[in-house]
Amino acid sequence: MSAIRASQIEEHMPVLGSDGGPIGTVDRVEGRRITLTLCGEWTGSGRHHVLPLDAVASCDGGQVRLTMPAEQARQQILRGAMEPDRRSPGIER
Repeated sequence: MSAIRASQIEEHMPVLGSDGGPIGTVDRVEGRRITLTLCGEWTGSGRHHVLPLDAVASCDGGQVRLTMPAEQARQQILRGAMEPDRRSPGIER
């Protein structure tokens, strides 16, 4: 499987877990980070969180699909475990 490029991901694309469960919507892409507007009662309305581009398995059909099921992604997002280290030299700004 080829790596996903940031340029393949567009604003307002729905983000789904590997099981098809909804996570949120792409707000913007900055370097190797995707900022999401999360959906559902589990997040609080309109909160933004960041995912690393490495969490994306595919991007096709106007959707972003993650490498893990929706529930696992939600838990990691809420714990902040999916946010890339902003000080990392590998992160483009």
